[in-house]
Amino acid sequence: MAIEVGMKHEVRLKTGPEHSAQKFFHGVPDVFGTPFLGGLFEGTSAALMAEHLAPGEQSVGISMNLQHTAPTPLGMEVRAVTEVTQVEGRKVTFKVEGFDEKEKIGSAVHERFIINAGKFNQRVEAKKS
Repeated sequence: MAIEVGMKHEVRLKTGPEHSAQKFFHGVPDVFGTPFLGGLFEGTSAALMAEHLAPGEQSVGISMNLQHTAPTPLGMEVRAVTEVTQVEGRKVTFKVEGFDEKEKIGSAVHERFIINAGKFNQRVEAKKS
């Protein structure tokens, strides 16, 4: 089944100490970190795509314009909802929103690209030498 505009997917995550912004820099609040929100958004979008890829295909993130607009105390559950807004050949664009148990905490426009895993891995290996 092809990836189509309007498709949605949701992922929930119970935050814990391993998701603290302080994992990236000690001089910031001990709350759910922006890098983890971005990773949640990327993973939610990748999971939607994975269900619709042909054998030998994978997706890679190519851009994200992320706004993290509200703090989330560690221990709260967060939820990411992604929706396909555009499909241009092998490039898929998503609108992603994040929520904690009280409010909306962020949003993003995220783009992913469908790749041939074999060719991609060959390129990575060639870069090592």
